[in-house]
Amino acid sequence: EDIEHLSGKMRKAESSIARLTAEIAELESDLGHIASMQRDMDANRAAEHADYEAQSSDYKQGIDGIQMAIKVLKEYYGKSSLLQQPAVGTHSSADGESTGIIGMLEVAESDFTKLLAEVESDEKESEKYYEETTQENKVATAEKKTALKFKGKEQAETKSELEELTGDRDSEQSELDAVLDYYSKVKKQCVAKPEPYEERKRRREAEMEGLKNALDILEGNAMAFLQVNRFRKH
Repeated sequence: EDIEHLSGKMRKAESSIARLTAEIAELESDLGHIASMQRDMDANRAAEHADYEAQSSDYKQGIDGIQMAIKVLKEYYGKSSLLQQPAVGTHSSADGESTGIIGMLEVAESDFTKLLAEVESDEKESEKYYEETTQENKVATAEKKTALKFKGKEQAETKSELEELTGDRDSEQSELDAVLDYYSKVKKQCVAKPEPYEERKRRREAEMEGLKNALDILEGNAMAFLQVNRFRKH
């Protein structure tokens, strides 16, 4: 693979790692938020239940006490009416007094019973909401933990892939650098460098001197040849 192709794969891997890092951070934040919310819910539910227990106990004790008082009063006024036989006016007065006291107690009993029913209804609603929300939090936590696990695995694999791509790219780059360096050296040897003026002048003078010497030699040889020919003719 060429360097550009490897660099493209590296950029894609880096982008995936950045995306996965953000998604993992978001999942971890969500899990922290759910855990915090559940802790608050647990504390609130415990406090609400404790209040319910206290109120329920008070109301039940109040109802039991009132019922006991009504029973005692009914028994008391019932026996009194049998043992004593007062005048008609006195008897009517006693009956009215007992009826009034017992009536007030029965109203109080009814009020306590209504209050007990209300706190029990509120307790059931609170418990239902707590259980449903807790279950939703458990499901959300399980889903997010599973997603976190797979994204963490994907991130680790992508980081490993990026390391391999980086190694391959660096290896390719090293080979390319070596080839370019070798080519540069060969090119320097093959391409003629501009010859300095002084060097060209010296070389030309040497060439001229060589030509002059050659001409002198040729001229000397020519003269000798002519003299030999003349001697032969005579």
